[in-house]
Amino acid sequence: MRVLVTGATGYIGGSVAARLLSAGHEVIGIVRSEEKAARLSSLGIEPIIATLADLGTLADAARKADAIINAADADNSLVVHSLLDAIEGSKKRFIHTSGSSVVADRAAGGVSEAIFTEDIPFEPLPERLLRVAVDRLVLAAALRGVHSVVIRPALIYGRGHGLNPHSVQIPRLIELAKQHRIARHVGRGLNIWSHVFIDDVVDLYLLALANAPAGSLFYAENGETSWKSMASAVGRALGFGAETRDWPVEEAVAAWGVSAITSFGSNSRVRSFKARRMLGWNPIGPQLIDEIEHGCSHEDFGPK
Repeated sequence: MRVLVTGATGYIGGSVAARLLSAGHEVIGIVRSEEKAARLSSLGIEPIIATLADLGTLADAARKADAIINAADADNSLVVHSLLDAIEGSKKRFIHTSGSSVVADRAAGGVSEAIFTEDIPFEPLPERLLRVAVDRLVLAAALRGVHSVVIRPALIYGRGHGLNPHSVQIPRLIELAKQHRIARHVGRGLNIWSHVFIDDVVDLYLLALANAPAGSLFYAENGETSWKSMASAVGRALGFGAETRDWPVEEAVAAWGVSAITSFGSNSRVRSFKARRMLGWNPIGPQLIDEIEHGCSHEDFGPK
């Protein structure tokens, strides 16, 4: 199968692209520069040099592909519109990458008991309205002759397999702890996020590519933990000890912007019963705390 991957140089897209190659598929990746194009080529991925603003180029690439995995920008409605319009009526598989932050709250480090599955309604934060709208656009494309699927991973961790092997959230906790010489978390850090190992996420993409019904939505998670526990594990791994310190929300927002609220200070608790039941997904990766302290993520710590 000839698969177009947007975000092929990124953490998720690069890892999915690597697995597709190992499974015998032909992979085409969108890149912005000649330098990254050369690096993709060295991995066996056919590069197309374009930005997400080159809608015509993206649409043409989609028409020439057998399937599309969009792992570039979950909020970019223009890209999704263009790709879906290009393959309308083709029955091609289109897998869109969203995220469990769509159910995030404004807990500012407090805990919430709300847990979501795909069938539980929710009211997204204003900052996530566009992402939810794009998800709905993709799902509705099943009525337009596109075999569309949305995957919403929870917090992803572990070493990636593409040009960018680094996840997002844990490295930021590491750098924060290094900066203050003690592990920190937004507010009290009691807020909880579901999480999932990168290799398990990739497994789900390939299962969805092969077997997911058109119009399907899947959360991807394999456990959950509080940000205080994550921070404490970071502190132990850095040799600072298990003690953590609250990071006032105002300071966190000043340093990290809105993500301090919508990600690091929020709750995002989901369950992936549907992926397990419908696709036979069986995540087996190491749990997050063990990975922080002993796994390959330890390579992200660098000099203390």
